[in-house]
Amino acid sequence: MPANLTHRYLNAEKAYRKASTLVEELECLNLMLRELPKHKGTDKLQAELKRKISRAKLALEKSSMASARSNLKIPRQGAGQVVIIGAPNSGKSQLMASLTGANSEVASYPYTTRSHLPGLMPWEDLFVQIIDTPPALSGVLSQDTLEIIRAADLVLILGDLGSDEGAEELLKILSEIQGGKTRLGCQSSIDRDQVGVTTTHTLLVWNKDDLLEANDRLDFFQETFKVADQALQRLITSVSLFTISAATGHGVVGLTNGIIQVLDVVRVYTKHPLQKDPDYEKPYAVKRGTCLIEVAKLIHQDLARDFRSARVWGTQVHDGTTVKGDYVVHDKDIVEILTH
Repeated sequence: MPANLTHRYLNAEKAYRKASTLVEELECLNLMLRELPKHKGTDKLQAELKRKISRAKLALEKSSMASARSNLKIPRQGAGQVVIIGAPNSGKSQLMASLTGANSEVASYPYTTRSHLPGLMPWEDLFVQIIDTPPALSGVLSQDTLEIIRAADLVLILGDLGSDEGAEELLKILSEIQGGKTRLGCQSSIDRDQVGVTTTHTLLVWNKDDLLEANDRLDFFQETFKVADQALQRLITSVSLFTISAATGHGVVGLTNGIIQVLDVVRVYTKHPLQKDPDYEKPYAVKRGTCLIEVAKLIHQDLARDFRSARVWGTQVHDGTTVKGDYVVHDKDIVEILTH
C-alpha cells in the first residue's frame, strides 16, 4: 500500500534534514509523526519515526550541550544556499570572487579566509547565495562550517591542481566529513535509519586547470583515488566533476550552470489584481514541483490563509487561466492571487 505522504509531512522532513540541533531534530520528528497518514502502508515508517524520537530524546537527556550547537547564523538569501569548502590555498576565495564579485580577500598564500563570508551569485534574474568558509586544516572543518553544510542546498568541495598533495588533502576532508552526521553525496537526503544523519548534494571542483601540470596531476590524482577507502572511492565517482580556473574564469560558466541545474528552481512573477503589469524585478524562486499555495505562503501568510483562487499566465496554461492552490507552478509563470 502506498504511503501517500502529504506536503506537510514532506516539508517537515525537509526541515528535519536542515535541523542543526537535537532540539530542532526532535521537534521535526514529532511534526513528521503527527502529519504522517495513519494506515497499514505507513506502519513501518511510523515505527521508525517513534524509534528516532526515542533515540533523540535519550541523546537530548544525555547531552549537556543540547542547546544550539553553533552560534553562527547566516540568513538564507536568493534561490539557494551553496557552500565552498577546501584545503588551504585551494582557491576558495578566488572562486567566490569569480562567482559573486564579493570582496572576499584573495591571495596566493594559505589561510586568507578566516571567517564565513556570504555573497550573491547572479544568474539571469535570480541570485544564489554562496558562502566561502575557512580552510580545512589537516582535513578538519570547524563545527560552524559543518552546521552550514548541513543546512545548505549544495556543497562545492574544491580540489587543488596546483599541489602534489591535492588528492591527499581532498581525501582527508572527505574522510573527516563522512565520519560524522553531516555527510556529502550525489544528492541531498535524510538517513531514515540513523538519527541526525543527513547528506548534502555535492559537486567536486578541481581548481587551477590553467597550470601546465594540471592534466598530468589530475591523472595522477585519479590513480591515487583507486587505492583509497572504498566508501570514499564510491563518493568521488558518484558526484559530478568540474575542472576550472577560478583565476582565469575558465570553466566557471559551466560550474554556474551546474549549480543552477542542481538547485532546480523555477521563477514565479506576481501580479496585483489592481495593476496592469507583473513585477518582473523580484521573482520568487521555488523548487520545481512546488504548488501555488506554497508560493502564496512565501509572499505572505495572510495571502495563503485567505487564498481563493489565482489567474495564471504561462507556457503550460492559456493566458489568464483560473487555478486552485494545488496548481504546480512552472518557470516564468505570472500569477495573480485572489483572496476571500
